[in-house]
Amino acid sequence: MKNIRPYLEHHPDIHRSCYIDPMSVVIGDVQLAEHVSVWPFAVIRGDVNSIQIGKNSNVQDHYMLHVSHKNAAKPNGSPLIIGEDVTIGHHVTLHGCTIGNRVLVGINSVILDDVIIEDDVMIGAGSLVPPRKHLESGYLYVGSPVQKIRPLTEKEKEFLPYSARHYVKVANNYIKQD
Repeated sequence: MKNIRPYLEHHPDIHRSCYIDPMSVVIGDVQLAEHVSVWPFAVIRGDVNSIQIGKNSNVQDHYMLHVSHKNAAKPNGSPLIIGEDVTIGHHVTLHGCTIGNRVLVGINSVILDDVIIEDDVMIGAGSLVPPRKHLESGYLYVGSPVQKIRPLTEKEKEFLPYSARHYVKVANNYIKQD
C-alpha cells in the first residue's frame, strides 16, 4: 500500500488486526499494536524518531502525529508514545509526547514535545498542552494553555475504555467490508 511506507531503513510495524484507512498515511519508525485504528486523512510520520501506539487506541480523522529528532543536546529527541485504550479526537496534533492508558484527547487539541499525560485523563476540545507539561491521572483538563479543571467522575472514567472499545468495533466493521 502506498499509504504505508518506509523512511530510510525504518518500516512501519503494524499488527494484522489494525484498521488503516487508505486515505491516511503511516511512514517510517511506527509501531501499531493490536486493534489500533487510523482514520481518513490521519498522518503518522515516524521519520526522525519513533512512534508507538498501544492496543485498542484510535487515531481519528485529520490527525497529525510527529516527533522531534535526536541531537547532541537531546540524545533521545522526543519520540511519541501512546498507551492502550486511547481515543484521539478529530483534528488533533500530537508532537513528541507521552500519553498513558485510557486517555481521551478532545477534538482540535494540540499536545507538544515532552508532555507527559498519565493514565485516565480527559482533555477537552480545543486545548493546548504546552511543552514539558505533566498532566496527573484522574482529571479533566481544558483550555489554551490547558488547566486542571476537576477530578473525573466515575462515569467519565468508565467512558474512557468504552470509547476505545467502540472504535475497535467500528474499525472491525470496516475491515469486514474490505
